[in-house]
Amino acid sequence: MSQQPTRARGKIEDILPLSPLQEGFVFLGLLHTEGPDLYIGQVAFDLEGPFDGARMREAARALLRRHANLRAGFRQRKNGAWAQLVLREVDLPWQDADLSTLSEEERRAEADRLAAADRARRFDLGRPPLLRFTAIRLSADRVRLVMTNHHIVLDGWSMPVLLRELMALYAAEGDPSALPRVRPYRDYLAWLGARDRDAARDAWRRSLSGLDEATLLAPD
Repeated sequence: MSQQPTRARGKIEDILPLSPLQEGFVFLGLLHTEGPDLYIGQVAFDLEGPFDGARMREAARALLRRHANLRAGFRQRKNGAWAQLVLREVDLPWQDADLSTLSEEERRAEADRLAAADRARRFDLGRPPLLRFTAIRLSADRVRLVMTNHHIVLDGWSMPVLLRELMALYAAEGDPSALPRVRPYRDYLAWLGARDRDAARDAWRRSLSGLDEATLLAPD
């Protein structure tokens, strides 16, 4: 098994404010520094047929170059406020594992163990990128690709879009011209910053009125 370095590199491309949700994740990250991070997500899927690992790594690198928010780290300014620093370039966290020589039962158990271990490994919010990849060779014609990320840079709504782009970039050998241009992440933050926060607070107060203890907003 091999793993490439995950350190951040490159100069700062942009300095952006945090969204309210990101502020919440930073607070929770500072509050709970030990044990598993409940806001680490993971998706895994099997690819059947010929698999070019170098080509997939280049597609993942192109994905990082394409989306500024995937190159963001979160730092506190001297005045106490937090900002996200977008680096021009970051190293791609990529791990390879070959389990093809194991028995079917051993492969299944070891593949599950590798994915669980990666999900249990906490991210340092100040060291982008806050996502990493593991390619697990299960057989000559099957590879399991595992992507682990922190929720502060990627949510469940965005995941299908990101995976479609990854596959498109893989097919195009990492050529970004295969996809339409991305609208700058800064535009979204500007739109969000223009919202009426007082009105939003009032709406939530009305929705949660009558509750005097913790409750589930979305039950099972």
